[in-house]
Order: sequence, then structure tokens, then C-alpha cells
Amino acid sequence: MKDNFSGDELVKVLDSLSNPYRLKIIGALYREKQYVSQLARELGISRPLLYLHLQKLEEANLIIGSHEISVDGKAMKYYELIPFTIHLSEKLIAETADTITTKKRKE
Repeated sequence: MKDNFSGDELVKVLDSLSNPYRLKIIGALYREKQYVSQLARELGISRPLLYLHLQKLEEANLIIGSHEISVDGKAMKYYELIPFTIHLSEKLIAETADTITTKKRKE
């Protein structure tokens, strides 16, 4: 993950990390790159639910997916962790606060 990012990017990352399954996914992918079925079995969740969580993490640029062909010719989707460090502090929040998009109320 890049060192400088906008407030909206920070919100997206923090939102993606606010779910226990997504934290478990990151933990599993930290240990090794995995394909979807393997990851779903390890976490004990359905593949459709896993895909929702993977999509959220991918949108936040925390993981990346790629297709590979197995020995028996099956297409398999693998995911791996993109190394990142977030030094969350009041300074970071203050520096990015002005770049956070918020919805304005109708008057």
C-alpha cells in the first residue's frame, strides 16, 4: 500500500478491515496465496459470501486475485495479500480529513 493516500482511500481501507471475516481472510493470505475453494473451506463460509468479502478487500487494494490453470485443466482463482502498513494516528486522520467525500444534506 502506498504511503500517501486520500481520505476516501483511508475510509475504504478502514471499512474493509472492519469485518471479522475479512481480517481472517487477511490472516490466511498472509500465510500463503490460496484459491477460493480452499479459502472458503478454511473459513467455513460459502463461496458466494467469500467473494463478497474478497471484493471489498480487493477494492481497497489490500489483496489481488489472479486466474491460474490447475494440472487437470481447471481454471482456479487465487488471491494473495498485497503487503501493507497503516500507521493510523490522529495526524494521519487530520491530514486526510479534508479529502473525505461526505454526502450533503438536501436543504
